[in-house]
Amino acid sequence: MTSVTGQRDGSARIGSLALRERSWWVRLAPLAPALGILLLQVVFFPMPVGAMASGAVLGLLGALGALGLALVWRANRVINFAQGDLGALPATLGVLLVVLGGLPWIVGVVAGLGAAVVVGVLADLLVVRRFFSSPRLLLTVATIGLAQVLAFGALLLPQLWDEGPAIRTLPPPFEFSFDFGGVVFDANDLLAVLIAPLLMIGLAFLLRATDTGVAVRASADRVERAALLGVPVHRLEVQVWTLATVLSFASVMLTAGVTSLPFGVGLGLSVVLRALAALVIGRMTNLVAIAAAAVAIGLLERGIEWNTGDPLLLAPVLAALILISLLLQRRGATRAERDTSSSWRSVGDVRPAPKALARLREFRWVSVGMWTLLGAAVLLGPLAIGTNGQLKAGTVVSFAVVGVSIVVLTGWAGPVSLGQMAFVGVGAAVGARAMGELGWEPLTTIVVAAAAGAVVAVLVGLPALRLDGLYLAVTTLALSLAASAWLFSNRIAEWIPLESFDRPAVLRSIDVDTPLRLYYFSVVVLALVLVALRGLRRGRTGRILVALRDNEPGVSAFGVSPVVAKLTAFAISGSVAAIAGVLFVLQQGAFRATTFLPEESLTVFVATVIGGLASLTGGVLGAVFQRGAQWLLPAPWSFFATGAGVLLVLLFLPDGLGGLWWRVRDRYLRWLARRHGIASLALERSATEDHIVDAGVEQVPDDPGVAVAEQALVEVGGGSPTMPDGPTGSVGGVDR
Repeated sequence: MTSVTGQRDGSARIGSLALRERSWWVRLAPLAPALGILLLQVVFFPMPVGAMASGAVLGLLGALGALGLALVWRANRVINFAQGDLGALPATLGVLLVVLGGLPWIVGVVAGLGAAVVVGVLADLLVVRRFFSSPRLLLTVATIGLAQVLAFGALLLPQLWDEGPAIRTLPPPFEFSFDFGGVVFDANDLLAVLIAPLLMIGLAFLLRATDTGVAVRASADRVERAALLGVPVHRLEVQVWTLATVLSFASVMLTAGVTSLPFGVGLGLSVVLRALAALVIGRMTNLVAIAAAAVAIGLLERGIEWNTGDPLLLAPVLAALILISLLLQRRGATRAERDTSSSWRSVGDVRPAPKALARLREFRWVSVGMWTLLGAAVLLGPLAIGTNGQLKAGTVVSFAVVGVSIVVLTGWAGPVSLGQMAFVGVGAAVGARAMGELGWEPLTTIVVAAAAGAVVAVLVGLPALRLDGLYLAVTTLALSLAASAWLFSNRIAEWIPLESFDRPAVLRSIDVDTPLRLYYFSVVVLALVLVALRGLRRGRTGRILVALRDNEPGVSAFGVSPVVAKLTAFAISGSVAAIAGVLFVLQQGAFRATTFLPEESLTVFVATVIGGLASLTGGVLGAVFQRGAQWLLPAPWSFFATGAGVLLVLLFLPDGLGGLWWRVRDRYLRWLARRHGIASLALERSATEDHIVDAGVEQVPDDPGVAVAEQALVEVGGGSPTMPDGPTGSVGGVDR
């Protein structure tokens, strides 16, 4: 008996020891990515210990911004593109009070902190809460508009002292100097080293030991369920956004002392990319891993700059880290992760006019009149706006082509791409080489560029086979920034000719050497693209793409390959975007890398959402709205108009300006139906439901995703909506 008891005690001790050893490994596992980045820096970008200390300071400050992103992700499951600007506005106020107002350092900091609290509360009450029940796509785009409004405020603040935006440094509050490894650190560096870790420790305590932290963790899995359990979701959101703003303020304010206060249009996507990289590497919610990754990225950035003198090399490195991290992460571990992709759907679809109403004389007359007015405006309008206006009008048409490419990818198929200007840049590079060096005519160049854009888009779309929603959006944004910083700048090789060239004649016979002729040529290309895409939408491929967007499992059940469908969407979208790139190069007479910056990718995506993702009309209207506001209003008011316009359109017209147009049309159709005594029930159904009714299925499914999937089976297979072995009104033998 004693021996048996001893064996049990020994086994228990061994099991306890193994459990403790395992717990240590589990605790250290989140730090593995950060240690890998640190190893990359030490091996490939070594630097003195003083430079490493400087990079660690910047990494600590970057960690504050990344933790703010993580908090918002926990609360709302969106990427907050306004994270940097939330803190930049109050930090700018604090720095200006000290530098220009002459107030003591502590007064400026306290005033900035109070302003940060106010900004955080207002951001939640005026913006975030308005989109509480909206798709996450709309809330994410709303944060971009919020960032533009906040950046506009930061640009205007120096005018209170009759000053303009400039690079300003926050003076240290007291005398301190320390030489470490050949690098001199002052009081601002000391404050950064002390305050940043204290804020991180306080945040960890808040999330682990307070009711707020417990509520944040509870609502992170599913907001609706947390609300049913009594969690005050709205009050919790105010606290989260205020805390995220305070973290951003601390990061920007301390950075203003260590380096300088950033100014201009936002903080730049390079800063956002660092925070996004840390967020993704930390698996979006692990705060320890996020903070460690941010510090490691700061060291890597300093090491790259120390060894190469080229800070732009960081962009492709971070893009690779983001892509690898996302591909290695396990999908669907929690309910929230499974719900993420399903919420990234377009806000509606365009319903065709019922045939009974479309045959009416009144409807035909109105249609002919509207098309006549539109044609007159497009063809005759440029004659009255002069050469400068014609150049701008041609650019609007080119951006309209980019907009419809986004409609195909995001509005129809569902994948969200925030790097569309990278595909445009590929087409522009091919166009510059073909027309500038090889002397090809524009139409041949467009065909070749479209093929190149399709190939590149498919390569970028391969991660879409495993990444959905925000994950794919972050990946495409990172790849776009890497392409802008490394590929289009000829850092890899001198493959893009940057010299100006004479515009070749179309088909060797039609000159396009004036702004007016360039405009008309661009209009013809846009019209051809719209006709082709409209036919695509009404055909088999278009129906598959829409079915994929609304119900991917249902599409798979009907034998349609989601892999092929997604890659097809990327190929079509990339080819259309590349066509726009050729138009840009033709209008400018040279390749201008600044046209294809990643900031422009966000701009065209926002513009397309404003116009309406559901229709090709929305892609065109979005380009007209965004570029018109940019050119008709003086800076920086044009920037404010764009940001505020985004928020207003999303609040009152969630399906965009194009949706407003279709609503007006539907009101007119209902009036016609009442006048002629025609039942207008078809106007309340989606286009897919109408087809199902016409096909002979009496019961319309409640789930529109199921309806779209069923229609995909009908249209793709060419048969009836009833499976061979199932009864009428069922799908695959299962009653709906």
